[in-house]
Amino acid sequence: MTEKRVGEAFELGEKLTILGQKLHPGDAAPRFELDHFDGKGISTVRLSDTHGRVRLLSVVNSLDTPVCDVQTRRWADPEAALPPGVVLYTVSMDLPFAQTRWMQAAGAGHVALSAHRSKDFGIAYGVLIREWRMLQRALFVISRDERVLHAEYVADQMQEPDYAAALGGVREAAS
Repeated sequence: MTEKRVGEAFELGEKLTILGQKLHPGDAAPRFELDHFDGKGISTVRLSDTHGRVRLLSVVNSLDTPVCDVQTRRWADPEAALPPGVVLYTVSMDLPFAQTRWMQAAGAGHVALSAHRSKDFGIAYGVLIREWRMLQRALFVISRDERVLHAEYVADQMQEPDYAAALGGVREAAS
């Protein structure tokens, strides 16, 4: 049975129900299969595709919302420069076509992955918002050997995550 976490996330006073267990540093990173549209076709991207590399997953509700827009654009900021070889993914339940349109218009230089086909990613990472069928804002740093190094679940969906903490985890893991 899927764990339900009531009230751990909210927006403007609306308490939200999150499905799935929270991940913690040291946990095995759940495997995933998510969609990516490259402008020509849809491909499946798996966590295992980048085995041996540090990954940063920036999870957002929807790219077409103000805070998610800021969060996704934040990774293009020179202060947020990731060490060489680190893989950055933005993950949402937006359709892959909408993600690609948004990423191109924003000039974002990283890959967006879509969890639109299934609730599996949302439940496995403990970020599925039942009421919205969207993902809770979160940041995950995953080690070269598929362990969670950093996990931040943002309670107030109108707030940005702690970028500095995630970047610290990424830089430590990449060194």
